[in-house]
Amino acid sequence: MDHDRQNFFSGPYIDRRAEVRDEAGWLEAALADPATTFLLGRGTTHLLYADPQPRIAFLTREHPAVRAADARQFVLLGWFRDARCVLIDLEPDWSEALPAGTSFQELRPLSPLLRGDEAGLLAYARALSIWRTRQRYCGACGSLTVPERAGHCMRCTNESCRHEFFPRLDPAIIVLVTDGERALLGRQGSWVPGRYSTIAGFVEPGESLEDAVVREVVEETGVHVAGVRYDSSQPWPFPSSLMIGFQARAQSGSRVQVGGELEDARWFTREQLRSGEPILPPPHSISYRLISTWLAAAG
Repeated sequence: MDHDRQNFFSGPYIDRRAEVRDEAGWLEAALADPATTFLLGRGTTHLLYADPQPRIAFLTREHPAVRAADARQFVLLGWFRDARCVLIDLEPDWSEALPAGTSFQELRPLSPLLRGDEAGLLAYARALSIWRTRQRYCGACGSLTVPERAGHCMRCTNESCRHEFFPRLDPAIIVLVTDGERALLGRQGSWVPGRYSTIAGFVEPGESLEDAVVREVVEETGVHVAGVRYDSSQPWPFPSSLMIGFQARAQSGSRVQVGGELEDARWFTREQLRSGEPILPPPHSISYRLISTWLAAAG
């Protein structure tokens, strides 16, 4: 397995050029550049073409939606395919004429159908939109906030506070536990029948990633683990997680005792996994990568 391979939603799909966010005239420069592309976001959805394959409906500066947007709605994403790319973060109730063949769509069901670079761009834009919506008010004094640094900072408007807020991620561990010939997988009751996945959970304050792996596996399955080893990570904007993947070894004598949010947890052999029992997570997920890495290691 190629450990240098990037997970879905990640990789060098965009040049962020964070230094440009501090330039006072960044928006004027973006609007003056005919090569700038604009991405429309409304709530957690984005403007896409549906046929012949889902793809982003990029707009130019001449489009009415771009010309009518308020300066506070523009967010500099970076340079995508060598062109400046700007998100227009619309209100959820925005409704105007759209280009033919386009509609606002959620990312999650379309992810496997999108080009990898466009999926990554939409994941980035979605996470920023969710954060901006949740940070409209100051968490310290309750006053309104306004965007700064090209939309990547929300500042309190209360002159006696002026607290600055930056995008936040929710770190979560996800781990494949094995005992040599078997892999421990669990399922939630809301999933399609027969689907199982690796064990996952959020990292708590004052806890290392490795500590979180040990705790989550015990809480969810009753199994104690050792040999925790980092594999890879994946942005997961549903709504704002960073999945940090690990492999771990079950300690001998550990019995499976389901707890927490799981409906079931059990051991599966390599033969069962390769034969389609159980249904595995989607191929673009880090969970699938963890499982496939373990299977490939056996030859």
